[in-house]
Amino acid sequence: MRTTHCVAAALVAFAWPACAADWKAVEKTETYAVSGVTGMELYASIGAKGPLLSGGTRAIAYTTFDLKWSRDYRPQPDGSCTLVKGKPWLTITYRLPKPLQPLPTPVLENWKRFIAGMTKHEKVHGDHIKEMVDRIIATTVGVNIPNDAECKKIRQHLQTPLSEASLEQRARSNAFDREEMSPGGNVHRLILDLVNGG
Repeated sequence: MRTTHCVAAALVAFAWPACAADWKAVEKTETYAVSGVTGMELYASIGAKGPLLSGGTRAIAYTTFDLKWSRDYRPQPDGSCTLVKGKPWLTITYRLPKPLQPLPTPVLENWKRFIAGMTKHEKVHGDHIKEMVDRIIATTVGVNIPNDAECKKIRQHLQTPLSEASLEQRARSNAFDREEMSPGGNVHRLILDLVNGG
């Protein structure tokens, strides 16, 4: 499973209990270069060089993840099958802009606040992804399907909770973006502070 979360460059609690799972996500940060020595120039460069989304819109920052699983399906003496263990291998990658050249004061301070805020925003999406994985573990490990000695039915059965967890993660991320990017929202304020700060 590979997917992408994006924050569009536009001027504009629910939580599953922590699972005692023996897994930990690998989190990486990558950057793309932007040019300019003023807030307006930097934001214009983001608009020109940011990641291109499917609708033709550029993004300020985005988060992708790569999720693989190691699952232990075991036939039971009564002819059923149980998923006794599911271990995820999750890599989350955050992609953020980085200036090409040194910035003058106070633009540098404005940029630091901007990038810190955008990083915090993307980390929330990372948390949503990790909570999705915890939900998958909670709703799949221990599932038992009768009359499935070859452990085939259970694989099909698990597609439903997997799909539900994925759809919920996307809905949460989209709702979070709408809130953050709406007028007065955190991302909206970060953009305005960068552009108007010098």
